[in-house]
This record gives sequence, structure tokens and C-alpha cells, in this order.
Amino acid sequence: MREPSGRTKRKIRWSKLYTFSCFRPPNTDPVPIENRIGRPGFSRVVFCNNPHLHRMKPHKYPTNYVSTTKYNVVTFLPRSLFEQFRRVANLYFLLAAVLSLTSLAPFTPPSLIVPLVFVVGISMLKEAVEDWHRFLQDLEVNSRVVKTHIGDGVFVEKAWQQVSVGDIVKVQKDQYFPGDLLLLSSSYEDGVCYVETMNLDGETNLKAKRCVEATLGLNEDATMNRFEASIYCEDPNPNLYSFMGNLEFENESHPLSTAQVLLRDSKLRNTEYIYGVVIFTGPDTKTVRNSMKSPSKRSRIERKMDRVIYVLFSMLILISLVTSMASAVLVSSQMTSWWYLRLQDKDLFFSPSKPVLSAIMQFIRALVLYGYLIPISLYVSIEVVKVLQAVLINNDIQMFDEATCQSVRARTSNLNEELGQVSIILSDKTGTLTCNQMEFRKCSIAGVSYGGDLNEVDLAASRRMNSDMVAYRSSVDESDAMSQGIEICEFPEDDIGNQMGYVGAPEYLESLNLKNQKISDVHRESSIKGFNFQDDRLMDGQWTRYSNVYHMTMFFKVMALCHTGIPIEDDRADKLKFEAESPEEVAFLIAAQEFGIQFCKRTQSVMVLKELDRDSGSVLEREYKLLNLLEFSSSRKRMSVIVSTQDGQIILLCKGADSIIFERLADDGKSYEEATSSHLLCYAEDGFRALAFAYRTIERAEYEHWDSVFTKAKTTVGPERDELLESASEMIEKDLILLGAAAIEDKLQKGVPECIDKLAQAGLKIWLLTGDKKETAINIGFACSLLRQDMAQFHLSSVKDSGCGNQSEAILAAKKALVSQIESFSQGIQVENKKHMPFALVVDGQALEIALRSDVKDQFLRLAVECSSVICCRVSPKQKALITRLVKEFTGKTTLAIGDGANDVGMIQEADIGVGISGMEGMQAVMASDFSLPQFRFLERLLIVHGHWCYKRISKMILYFIYKNIVFGLTLFYYEFYTSFSGQVLYDDWYMTAFNVLLTSLPVISLGVLEQDVPSDVCHQFPALYQQGQRGICFSWKRIISWIINGAIASLIIFLSTIHALSSAAFSEKGNVADIAHLGTITYTCVIWTVNCQIALVISHFTWIQHLFIWGSILLWYIFLLAYGALPPSYSNTGFHVLTEAIGRAPSFWIITLLVVVASLLPYFVYMALQRTFYPMDDHVIQEMKHCKKDVFDKQMWLREQRNSKRTTQVGFSARVDAKTHHLKEAMQQSGASIYRSFTNSPIYKTLRSSPLFQ
Repeated sequence: MREPSGRTKRKIRWSKLYTFSCFRPPNTDPVPIENRIGRPGFSRVVFCNNPHLHRMKPHKYPTNYVSTTKYNVVTFLPRSLFEQFRRVANLYFLLAAVLSLTSLAPFTPPSLIVPLVFVVGISMLKEAVEDWHRFLQDLEVNSRVVKTHIGDGVFVEKAWQQVSVGDIVKVQKDQYFPGDLLLLSSSYEDGVCYVETMNLDGETNLKAKRCVEATLGLNEDATMNRFEASIYCEDPNPNLYSFMGNLEFENESHPLSTAQVLLRDSKLRNTEYIYGVVIFTGPDTKTVRNSMKSPSKRSRIERKMDRVIYVLFSMLILISLVTSMASAVLVSSQMTSWWYLRLQDKDLFFSPSKPVLSAIMQFIRALVLYGYLIPISLYVSIEVVKVLQAVLINNDIQMFDEATCQSVRARTSNLNEELGQVSIILSDKTGTLTCNQMEFRKCSIAGVSYGGDLNEVDLAASRRMNSDMVAYRSSVDESDAMSQGIEICEFPEDDIGNQMGYVGAPEYLESLNLKNQKISDVHRESSIKGFNFQDDRLMDGQWTRYSNVYHMTMFFKVMALCHTGIPIEDDRADKLKFEAESPEEVAFLIAAQEFGIQFCKRTQSVMVLKELDRDSGSVLEREYKLLNLLEFSSSRKRMSVIVSTQDGQIILLCKGADSIIFERLADDGKSYEEATSSHLLCYAEDGFRALAFAYRTIERAEYEHWDSVFTKAKTTVGPERDELLESASEMIEKDLILLGAAAIEDKLQKGVPECIDKLAQAGLKIWLLTGDKKETAINIGFACSLLRQDMAQFHLSSVKDSGCGNQSEAILAAKKALVSQIESFSQGIQVENKKHMPFALVVDGQALEIALRSDVKDQFLRLAVECSSVICCRVSPKQKALITRLVKEFTGKTTLAIGDGANDVGMIQEADIGVGISGMEGMQAVMASDFSLPQFRFLERLLIVHGHWCYKRISKMILYFIYKNIVFGLTLFYYEFYTSFSGQVLYDDWYMTAFNVLLTSLPVISLGVLEQDVPSDVCHQFPALYQQGQRGICFSWKRIISWIINGAIASLIIFLSTIHALSSAAFSEKGNVADIAHLGTITYTCVIWTVNCQIALVISHFTWIQHLFIWGSILLWYIFLLAYGALPPSYSNTGFHVLTEAIGRAPSFWIITLLVVVASLLPYFVYMALQRTFYPMDDHVIQEMKHCKKDVFDKQMWLREQRNSKRTTQVGFSARVDAKTHHLKEAMQQSGASIYRSFTNSPIYKTLRSSPLFQ
């Protein structure tokens, strides 16, 4: 028979399963919503099913189009021109180009205007292309389709950008919501739907939403034809966790809350479909309100480069002043006696009667003449180099993820070198560090731990202990008799294995032939999703053979019955899949199924299990009547179900946090408390989330009395309802019997611990910002080695003072309490710092809201920076962005933010570098990011390899650019001195144009793209090399000034040497002396040779491309001279046949070139030889070791240097192994000392000591 509603009927009314207020949040607002409507902040009116009414004011709202681009058609030209001309060099050359249109410039206008247009045009084109890619990604999101009501009960697919406020939409399972919607109905009878909000708050557990009772009947497409209503609600705001409004429907007013609102970028899960009306669209939605516009980011090197340009500009002004003043002095004093000059007053540059005016004109002329000190092509060369660097990053095969067929993408190339200077990483948790997948890993039942005792830290520590023991034994073999006596105190290997919980490498254990079921291979992965448990003692029904089978059965029943899950069909025979609000519940159900107790059916009041019968070995189906369900909440931290068995026995099954369960145990229910607590500590150290399991049997009379109290509490209406329910639950959740505990792993992505370890070794600090609750965040902190068991944890939390009269007093009291905590923690750090103890700071969202206020933030940030790890939980997207900004401003260091969801967009945009994970949950983070990764582990190579390379490449490139322009530009200034500041130009105009464009451009680009101080594998082996970028060593002011001095010395050597060599003797065999054309060409040739040979000395990693560009540029100069000299004199001017008929035939030209180049490069060569000999840097040492092939022929030396280079860190896998090894060694020493004391205090030892043999 067909159901009249047409919707998918479910057998369960989910709302009846819940006894607490998940669907009815307590009304704590002192002002009723009816009194707020129409006031400021509550003026929104939505006409449901009438979107045409929102096309005119006052109810016209923004469209649903969302953009993350920096420009549009109108703003591109003015904004991009502003971006270009806020660069000092471009602004200077714009002025020079304007001056070139007058008679003041020594050059023709095209020689200055064309390079400027080319440089600015290339940069603008690059910006346009990058923003075009952002536009295409926006188009992909805005073009998603959703079924929208167009009238008469007809739904058609519309693009998201066409959806308007007031539209009725139908969203299918696993689709995202196109805007902020009011839930009208769902595929469930009682209007419940399940929503995944991981994109918003990072939480993986599903949120249950429910429509108001009045709209339950709107359950088919046809019913929408008659639906008309109005919504009066709050104005758009970024608060994800609050909503206030009223629904006016059929002359009745229905209050609305967050329970009825579905936010944009959330996903519909476990529900076939929902109907909803659009409340907020586009920029009004809460997720967009939590994001920011794409900022214009500039790297630190680029900003510092502006200051370098200021220095060069100051040099330019200084030498221009010297030129103008010296020229004025000569014009007024000496030049008047030089009759052959015939100076006239109408010549403004050389007016004897107006020396001040002449000085001003000469100053302006000098500003243009010496403009080559300012490298105009530097910016465009950097743009080209950065684009090519981005291409290399995008095509790095080692950063390609085969699972997703995605690779790392540089979405902007402006920040490549910034990757090499990161000091602080702010990371999201869910989807960034984890896989969004829960796995059942271990359990403790009746005081016995199952699932293996080993973890990666234990294995690594064991390997290190074993290698240390081998080294110890070898030293013992070569030592004296006293040392051999100490060896007696050493434990046998099998005893050590027992005391360490079998902490030994698998191969070490196999060599001892130790076979034990407790030992599992930690590297083995399970093929069953959600179940990664290896222990033969519990598998295949083996647990039914143990004497404590009753406790084991009850333990598995807690997993199979204490939940809100639903069984669904699976492809595997006799196996089911499960759906539940919480992924932990799914993992428990899968584990129970694998252990032989399968949850197979659920009705409104009955739960059915298939259980393995101990006696017959067959599977029996048993029914359990569900009497009550006490749901989990953040305040309760536990969940209970009360069921009745087929025998009429009433049992309460409870699971929750160990601290909550332990305090509710009966006196006779604590048998396994000590052992379970020990196991829970081990699980926590492994990074697992552990829940304690307990039960109790309830007498029927007791239950009936309690049920009456509980029913009365449930039916209570008013603010006291929750208090009564809590009191009732306390009555029944007592006198429990502990069964054990289960450990769930929020599975990390592949390679996350190793990546974090390398980043820590490289000197980076990692902050974890998550929307999850504190316990989950701490577990992940242990799992990825951000936390250690021996680390002092400071928990910063808000303290609620119920005695405060109003909200302002409560805030003030909370602030005082928080400041007191911060001061206490700061004092603790000062005391413990002397002991080198690591510290971790854990902050919850409410405390963070107070801590980020202007009068507290400095104290909070000072404390946070002192800690090795910082974990912030229950953080909103706005708080993530605010934390990032404050950390960036407070520390002054480069920050990198990485996340995968829409809730991370603000953080990604606020950080110096934003990285998006292109995972399963949308593309919002990627679209807002500067770099995108398929997996977190690729961040290691992106920073430690490409970041390090790009930083050093750009640094060397800029320094070399400064050097070559100073070498070239100062020769013009020296020639001015030589010619008495006549304003004569030493070089031909075309020579000057070709210098930066043709003859020195390609080598510097090859330096910026292909240079490697060390290979990529060495970067991984020596992560401490990365700290050169953090400290800014390669682009420090010391190094900048050094290169400026080097360029000034080289230019002085070139000019003085050529002048001295050419002025003291005849130039040609006919006795002719060199004229200005010969002098200029020879000097220019020496400059070209010098700057190209200099870059050959700078480059550490040569390829055929570098050789081609360097030596090809020198060859190109001679080809240019031949081609230019072959032109008619009207075009080539003084360059006519200058090489073939003049300088090329003179042996002195070639000799001068050779000697001058050697002399100009000698100071740099001597400096580098002294530095590498007496003050080598880390990369210098490694380069020499690689050159001598120490990594091949002297492995021991290579490994020793690798160990010595490691930074002592407080976080990361290596730090945990170090701490574990230290702990084990101390335990062994204490055990050895104990044995020694026992032996020396024994009567046998005293007898032996008194014997004549020891006298």
C-alpha cells in the first residue's frame, strides 16, 4: 500500500529517542524574540515562496554569487596599477620616463618608456592570469545546481548563483546547502535531518536538525504550491552558533533557533532529502561573513627589497648631488677660462652667470643618467623567476598524491621565497591532520589490554636502546675488569622486553624467537574500514573461551547497544554498514560486529543483536527492549541506555569519559579500576580517544520509581527542565560496575607525524586550531606528537561565576580569573625553564574569546609563544583569523595557516602564507589559499625543500642584481669625474638598453630558477638548513651592504684599470689613442665579462642551462657588437665597425679584458676562500662533504654530522622517542642500582668482603 505522504518512511521517530534538549535549546535570553523583531539587528524579513518580492527595496538582498577574486573588470586597471607603482623602483622610472619627454634627459624617450611599459605590463598580466584562475574556481562553485521551486509544485535545477532569498529548494543526500536555509521538512516523518558541518567548525560528528511542527506536512513537491509564510529574524552576522527569529505561518507564530537553520557549505548526510527556504544568500551567509576578501600579500623579501631600493635611491641622490655641486663649482670657477668651450648663458646646464640653476639642471640630468643604479628589470625578472619556480613546484612528481590524483599547486607565485622563512604554522585538525575516519584500535577488558602494546615510539626507542646496548657491549669488551663487573647488572633481553611492554623492533624480537599474541605489528593496516585491531585473543570468537566471558560479553554489548546508530546493507556477506551521529559510534558498532555481536535491526523500542553463543558456537538473534536513552552531551560527558532483556532483566549500559565513569562506580565495581587507568594512560599517550564502559543491573521496582521521576522531568516546560533531567540521570547512573575501556583513533593522514617531526627539526612551531572539543584535540596532539606524556600542560579555560548579577560583571570576573591563570602559568614556566621542561598550552573557545581582547592579548600571546605546543579548541572561524593576525603581529615572524574547509578561509587569508588542503570537503579553502596540497605530509617538502631553495634563489638573485647594476652604473659616475662633470655619457644608448634586457638577464633568471645549494635529499636529511631563512641570513643588511661594497669596488677597478691602460699608451699600431667610443666599448666589455663571471662564482649547482646562459650572454655581446657595427653610421653612430676595425684588432683590448676581469673578481674570491676556510656556514660544510662523496664512502661521518645538525626539539616524533629512551634508560639504571644495593646488603656479599680474598 502506498503511503500518502510520499516521503521515505522510517521505522523510528528519532525525536522520541532523545530525552535531553538537542532539539529544544534552553531559552536563556532574558528578552523574548517577539520584543526584538523590528529593532536594530533584527530587521530581516523573508517572504517564503515569493522571491520576486525581494527584487525591490526595502527587502532587496544580495544575490547568491560569491567571489574570492582580487579584481573585477572595473577595478583591475586602477588596483593593479596601484600595486605596481607602490613599488619604489617603478615609481622612480615613471618619473624618469616623464622627464625623458623633455630636454633634461640624456637618453631618448623610447629607451626609458619601453622598458617601463614592458615591466609593468608583464606584472599586470601575471596578476590577471592568477585572478582569472580564481574566477574559474568561483565559477565552478557558483555553477553548482540545486532543485528550486518555480511554482505549481514544480522543481527545476538552478545554479547556486541564481538562487534568491525566499526560494524553496530541495537538497538531496550528500549535497551542500546553497545558502542559509530554514528547514521545512525532511525524508524522515518527524522532520529530522543530519548535517555535517566540518566545513564550518571542523567537527566530524553529525548535527541533528529538526523543522518546526507546523511545516511537517510540507513533505512533497506538490505541497509547496500552497505554502506561503514570512520569516522575521536577525540581520546577517558571522555567529555560527546562534539564530533568532519567528516563522509566521497560517496566522500562527513559531519561534526559530539554530536547530532549524542549515548553513551554507554544510552537507546533508544520512537523509534522503530536505525542503528548505533560503534566508541568507551570498555575502549575507554566515560562512561568507566568517571569511575575508582576498588580501594582497607581499613577501618579506619583497618588502625589504623596497627598503634596499630606498638605499640605492639615496645613493643615486647623493652622487647626483655630488655631480651637480661639482659641476656648478667648475662652471663658476674654472670653465670660464677654458675658451674653447665657449660657454653661453642660454645653455642652462653650463651657465656661468647662473651656477645655481645649472646645478639644479645637472642634478635632474644626473638623476636620469645614473638611473641604472635602480634595477628596473629586477621586478620583472623576479616575476618571471617566480612563475617558473611555481611551474617547478607544480610539476614536482614527489608531491603528487596517487590516491587522489592531485598534486601541489602554487595558486600564486608572489610568496615562493616566503615558504623558506616560516616560523609558526597554524593548522586545522579535521581533514588537515586527520582523515575524517575513526578506527577501533585497542581495548581494555577486565583489566587486560588487547590490541597490541607496541607503538611507533616504543619501536623507535627500542631500536635506539638496542643500538646503544651494542655500542655499550663493544666498549665493555675492550675495557678493564671493573667495567666487566658492571655488565653483571644488565638485564637479560627477554626480561627487558617484559618490563618495557615488549618494546623491541620486530626483527629484534624475531631474533630472540619471542612469539606472543600480545605483540602486534604496528605497521599492519586493516582492510576493514573503521576497524584496525590486531589481537588474535579476541578474534574469531576466541574470547568465548576465557573465564571472564561474561564481562567480555557485557563489554561488547555496550558497544552494540549504547548508541543512536542505524544498520544498513553492505556488499559483504553477513556484514552490515552503520550510520550514526558520531563517527565513534560507527567504529564501536563495526568493532562489535567483528567480535561476534552484530547490531542488526532497530525499531522504535526494540534493538536486535546477533550474538555468538558460547556453548553451541552458533549465532543467535536476541531482542532488547529500549526503555530509555540518556544522550551524550558536552556537560554530561557520558551516554547511557536502559534496556530490558528477553528474560526481563533490566540493565543500564553506560559509556563516557573515564573521570565521569570512575566516580560513579560501586564499591564492588572497582576491581579493574587501577589496571584500566594504567591502560588509559597508555592509550592517551598513543593519541587515542578512550571511553570507559560500565553497567549495572536494576531492580524493576527501582526502575519504575525512577522512570516516573524521569517522565515528569521530561514533560516539564521551562528553564528548570534540564536541571531536573540531570538530577534524574544522577539517580540512575550510579553504583556502576566497570567493564573496561575502548580506544578509538581519529586516523591521521599518511605521514603526518613524520612531517611534523621534520618541521620541528627545522625550527617551526605548530599551533593546532580546531573547532572540536578539548579531549579530541588533546588526543590528536598526542597522536601527531605535538604533545608528550612528560610535557607540562597548561589548560586555560573560562570560569563561570554564577554569582555575578549581569553580563558585564560576569565578563569582568571571567577576565580576572583568566589573567590569574595566565600569570600563574607564566610563573610556572619561569621556574621550570631551568629544568628544560617542555610546555604545552591548551585553550578552549570561551577562554580564547576573553584572551584575545585588547587588554589581555599581550599576556596571553607572551605565554603562548613560550610554550612548545599550543592547542586551541572550540575555535570559531573568526577566532582562527584573529589568532593568526595577532600571532603574526606579536611575534613579527612569518606565519603559515593550513586548513581544508570553509571555516579555515579567514585564517588562510590572514596568514602570511595560506595553504589549502584539496581534500574531500569542498574547495573553499583551496580557493582562498596561496598554495594547495592534496595531503598535509607534502608540506614538509614544500617548505624544507622548495621553500629553502626559493628563499636562497631569490636572495642571491636580488643581491646579484644590485651588484651588477652598481658595477654598471658607477662607471658612469666615475667617468663624470674624469670628464669634469660634463654630462657626457660613456656608453652608447643601445649598449645601455641591451645591458639589462639582453646581456645579463638570462643568467640571473637561471640563478633564480635552477640554483640549489644542496640537493633535495640533503634538505630532508639536514632540516636545520631551513633555519637560514628563518634568521634571514641570506638577505640580511650585512650581506646587502657587502654586495653593494663589492659592486662599488669592482666598478672602480674596472674603470681605473681601463683608463690607466688606455690613456698611457697608443691604442692602435698606427699610434692612435683611444677615443670615447673605444673607451666606452672596452669598459662595457669588461663589465659584461665581470658580472657574468661573478654569477658563475655565485652559483653552487650548475646545469647545462646555466653554462649556456652565462657564456652565451658573453658571446652574445660580441655578436651584438658585430651586428650593431654593421649598420650604417646613421644608426650605429660611434659603434660603426668598432669591433672589426678598431678594438678587435688591438691585442691590448683582449689583454686588458682578461686582467681587468681577474682583478675585479679577486676581492670576492679571496673573501669566499677565507669564509669557507675559517667561518664556514652549514651549507658550505655539506657542499664540501658531498663534493668529497662522504655520504658514499664515509657513511659514519655523514650520519654523525646529520645527528650533530639536529636541533633539540620539544615536539615531534623524534622528541617523543628521545623522551621515551631517556625514561627507559633511567628505569634500567634504577633497576640495576637496586640490584646492586640488594647484592651489597646481602649476607653473602658481607661474608665475601670480610674474607682474606678481598683484603
